[in-house]
Amino acid sequence: MITVHSVSKIDKTKPTAITIGTFDGVHIGHKKILERLINDAKSLNLRSTVLTFFPHPRMVLQKDTDIKLLNTIDEKEQVLKSLGLEQLIVHPFTKDFSRLSATEFVRDILVNSLGTKKIIIGYDHRFGRNRNANITDLIAFGETFDFEVEEIPAQEIDDVSVSSTKIRKALLEGDLKTANTYLGYTYMLTGIVKKGKGLGRQINFPTANIFIAETYKLVPKNGVYVVSGTINGKTVYGMMNIGYNPTVAGTEKSIEVHFFDFDINLYETKIQVRILDRIRDERKFDSVELLKQQLEKDRKTSLALIQK
Repeated sequence: MITVHSVSKIDKTKPTAITIGTFDGVHIGHKKILERLINDAKSLNLRSTVLTFFPHPRMVLQKDTDIKLLNTIDEKEQVLKSLGLEQLIVHPFTKDFSRLSATEFVRDILVNSLGTKKIIIGYDHRFGRNRNANITDLIAFGETFDFEVEEIPAQEIDDVSVSSTKIRKALLEGDLKTANTYLGYTYMLTGIVKKGKGLGRQINFPTANIFIAETYKLVPKNGVYVVSGTINGKTVYGMMNIGYNPTVAGTEKSIEVHFFDFDINLYETKIQVRILDRIRDERKFDSVELLKQQLEKDRKTSLALIQK
């Protein structure tokens, strides 16, 4: 899959079949649309393409810095590639870009820059300055500029919307089973391992402290989770704590992973963990020894879940 970060960098040798949207989570609702796009592109000898934007429009137009997304750009790319998409365009969303008229967007971006021959888009899609153009306008543009528009019906769009809402709600409640069911894959966190205080190693539970640079990434509810990861080509399992480490008077939120039967220095390494299930809430224990005893229980619970 090709990923480009501006429509100006597109290889124009092959025309495109395209869909446009945030596609946050690339969940089971999105996959119906993407499979249709990929299959149609193959049958028409077009390049299957997703056009998305970053930063999220709400970050730019509404200064909504609290918005939380299910995927980082790299994670979205990873999932889309696994589906067989040929091209992902992550175009910079700016105030100037938002001021393009509907005609300018269609003519300059979709037609002249991307060579669009087919668009698969939702019935409620709006575009152009102040979002004043709709699907009817897009179909009319298609007749003018010689591209086909396939409309995604309301039921399918509602499924996508409901899935996104349910996934966010489930993650914030710590309900990984529901979240992973709607995603169609296990929710992931990706970050760089940073040096911590070393308290885990002192009680025989060394941890990798994961720093996620993308502040917009949704982190699930505080608590203890069962996770897996791939390190040096090997699948490893472990347990992860999200929270403040109240037993040792922690003041900053952290994401710490203890991998089972694995003790390699991972400092400054980029790793990805997939969250399989949730074990319990984060708790404050009366002593570090009691915390250690609980961690032993958590390890047994995690290993039993992994065996399943």
